[in-house]
Amino acid sequence: MQLAIGVIVSRRVKTEDDYLVAGRSLGPLLVGFTVFATWFGAESLVGAAGAVYTRGVAGGSADPFGYGICILLTGLVFAVPLWRLRLTTIGDLYRLRFGPAVERLAVILYVPGSVLWAAAQVRAFGQVLASASGMEVETTITIAAAVVVAYTVFGGLLADAWTDLLQGIALIIGLAVLFVTVVQTEGLAPLSSLPAGTLNLLGPEPRPFLAIVEEWTIPIAGGVLTAELVARILAARSPAVARNATIAAGVAYTLIGVLPVVLGLLGATLVPGLEHPEQILAVLAERYLTGFVFVLFAGALVSAILSTVDSALLVAAGLVSHNLIVPLVPDLGERARVALARAGVVVFGIVAYVTALRADAVYDLIEEAAAFGSAGLIVVAVLGLFTRYGGAGSAIASLLAGVASWVLGAYVLALPYPYLTSLAVALAAYAAGALGGSRGARSVRTPERATARPG
Repeated sequence: MQLAIGVIVSRRVKTEDDYLVAGRSLGPLLVGFTVFATWFGAESLVGAAGAVYTRGVAGGSADPFGYGICILLTGLVFAVPLWRLRLTTIGDLYRLRFGPAVERLAVILYVPGSVLWAAAQVRAFGQVLASASGMEVETTITIAAAVVVAYTVFGGLLADAWTDLLQGIALIIGLAVLFVTVVQTEGLAPLSSLPAGTLNLLGPEPRPFLAIVEEWTIPIAGGVLTAELVARILAARSPAVARNATIAAGVAYTLIGVLPVVLGLLGATLVPGLEHPEQILAVLAERYLTGFVFVLFAGALVSAILSTVDSALLVAAGLVSHNLIVPLVPDLGERARVALARAGVVVFGIVAYVTALRADAVYDLIEEAAAFGSAGLIVVAVLGLFTRYGGAGSAIASLLAGVASWVLGAYVLALPYPYLTSLAVALAAYAAGALGGSRGARSVRTPERATARPG
């Protein structure tokens, strides 16, 4: 069905805008479901349930609670200003406000996160297929990558939106079926036997305040202006649709995301001592579901993965083709631009496939995707979108300082709060770069204003 939808929708793809932002034509239902389904990926099911199984409710601080807040915040604060700029990718924001050099650097920092996110979903898809079929994980990861790349290449964001609608419905039904079946069979009484503090959202034991802030900041700040989320806002047919549908998706994400949290808690009592906690949902499904009902749950898992990986590949391809290659060859026609973006999906699909084969765990890939380079990107985007403070020099300083401080803090110096450190360093670098450089700084204008008042 995914492949068929991709082929059918591809007939409507004539321009780069059609391929990358669905011709800016999506209504509230498609925008809401594509935001929800894109974010509700392998980590929302497999990762979150496993984290809660191990750590209690605090394991869900990032997912669903942190990411739910992130989507709500994007809808409330950023959706309308971003839509009105008529961007094609998030990279365009950096060019409009700071110039092409900052645009290119921002794209270089955005792409690894998208590819890592895609790799996590490909690996999770392969694991689901392996457990269901008995084939080797390497074989099923190869099949998963081929299917995802094929249907993403055909239809672009419009195909993603329609398949996300189907995938979102399948995801909700399958997860709800497992939840209802387990609760009807066992009730909620097992929750009362959990250790003290398990239901504390901040953790079963007291922790330093900054440790809690770090844990919540990574999903909220690291995800609030991700390229995948912004692409769906830009594809909405009006600013009101962009705002309201994103807010609705954030609410739905949090509410539906509570189901894996409760299942993870129940699993800690019903199936204690799992060697691989991320398998808890699959173990519960095997124990409590049979026949067609089990198929519904398997469909939910596959849907969650597919709806995320196609978006990540499309975004990475769009950023590189639209923001890095097309400016070098400005005479390219629309058909050539679409072909270039499609080629990018194939290339990044291969990269994600190789990364998925070599990765140790889905959760590790997700954490890297959320944190890599995002400190400088969020600082520059927010200050660039809402203020005239700073110019190209301050933006470049912030982007470089943010990623450098994250790498040093997380991998070299092993700082206790590497992400908060990278945010502070990125903000300080922006301020330092802006000293004496406010002259020539420009505000972001919509295309209409920029045409009416050039320069």
